[in-house]
Amino acid sequence: MTIRAGDLRIDYSKQMIDEGGIARLLDLADARDVTSAFARMGKGERINFTEGRAVGHMALRTPRGEHFLIDGVDVVPAVWSVLDQMANLAQAIRLGEFVGSTGQQIRHVVNIGIGGSDLGPAMVYEALRGNRSPDISCRFVSNVDPADLEANLAGLNPAETLFIVASKTFTTVETLANARAAREWLVSQLDEAAVENHFVALSTNAEAVREFGIDTKNMFAFWDWVGGRFSVPSAIGLSVMIAVGPEVFFEFLGGMHMMDIHAFQASGRANAPLMLALINIWNTAALKTSSRAVIPYSFDLRRFPAYLQQLVMESNGKSTRSDGTRVPYATSPVIWGEPGTNGQHAFMQLLHQGTDVVPIDFIGFARSSADDASRNELLFTNLLAQSRALAFGRNIDEIPNSPARSHRVFEGNRPSTTIVAPELSAAVLGQLIALYEHSTFFEGVIWDINSFDQWGVELGKELALTIGSTLADFSTHDHPELDSSTHTLLSWFIEHRQNNIQ
Repeated sequence: MTIRAGDLRIDYSKQMIDEGGIARLLDLADARDVTSAFARMGKGERINFTEGRAVGHMALRTPRGEHFLIDGVDVVPAVWSVLDQMANLAQAIRLGEFVGSTGQQIRHVVNIGIGGSDLGPAMVYEALRGNRSPDISCRFVSNVDPADLEANLAGLNPAETLFIVASKTFTTVETLANARAAREWLVSQLDEAAVENHFVALSTNAEAVREFGIDTKNMFAFWDWVGGRFSVPSAIGLSVMIAVGPEVFFEFLGGMHMMDIHAFQASGRANAPLMLALINIWNTAALKTSSRAVIPYSFDLRRFPAYLQQLVMESNGKSTRSDGTRVPYATSPVIWGEPGTNGQHAFMQLLHQGTDVVPIDFIGFARSSADDASRNELLFTNLLAQSRALAFGRNIDEIPNSPARSHRVFEGNRPSTTIVAPELSAAVLGQLIALYEHSTFFEGVIWDINSFDQWGVELGKELALTIGSTLADFSTHDHPELDSSTHTLLSWFIEHRQNNIQ
């Protein structure tokens, strides 16, 4: 019950499943024809059937000179054109050739996005801490709460700051609100002309980008066949490339491509993302678990659980099958987690002795980016101790007789998978991300749902605009379209906002 995939060793022997269960899960995968489904994605077919789009994130890491067809067109040359454009800017910033309006070198990069255009690059930036230039820092702004931008601008010199605005259509409400506020901050301290030297755009809307004041030569394209949660190897990763350099970023892409090839070529129980998907399905269907914890024993991977929250839950948090009927079984669990060893002194108590069973993915490394062998040994042995204790527990006969004896019993049989690699290199990080991407895809195929739309997200955006449009005349007009709760809360907000303004 161990799989080798690239640099990853995946041990699922502590899951609550036996050989008979694995055989039946593999039969299920065959019945759902997951191999053909993966091939259709790899051929650029429009498998995102509710939006009529292909799903081409694997094209983003296809090596130069190879081919990836979408609607019959090889998109690899276009992908590498953007990657080369990114590399030219990244090198120019790192070498001090691309400078701000006053001639000062760029030392701070502020990425303004939301969803995948924030979670992806922010996670990768933290994960590749050991590869980052000491001369360039990156900050990530996503929340429309003014406190987010204010906190991230604190202490920055505008003459040394570059803003990256990530919005495919350049109309994303939250992103553009933050971008305009950042523009006002810059202009107030420099001048209007400085915008051109301190802003770049990740977008396809040249007119809107130009209107904002950004030179379109500093506009980096991406495509509608790339979903936000799969976009970090695209132009969305520009901040990362600036921080770690093009060579390391290309190693990251190479790791992703290595896992793509594995997912294409490995069959049955040798296919790592397929087996992870089947185990996750087993846990939700057979063990009736409703959440899954991801616990990286790595400080640099501390944003990885948050990244996976979007990848998994936005992809597979669905209740409608491909034929339009309601799903009669559980789909995506809730994904959550924190780094070890911190979690051992917080939520691990519940995982050991609580009434809910929560499957866990442990992630660990033989070497840390920080050179301290003794503490890294302590870190890894803690990982092993937690997985062992969860699996085997402790029965009452092993505990000395005392009034608290029954409270010290551990049931065990708490399932976990352990994923290890020699170190958290750029290539290993790429493999990890692609492993979970493909696992999420296989889960969606088996559940017969579309993993690539997000209509729940869209509804929230629509309602936010609708409710926001009532603010101007809320005090003078009735709004019967609002439910009583929303109406009362909006009234409360207006009252307290006005008091604050006064």
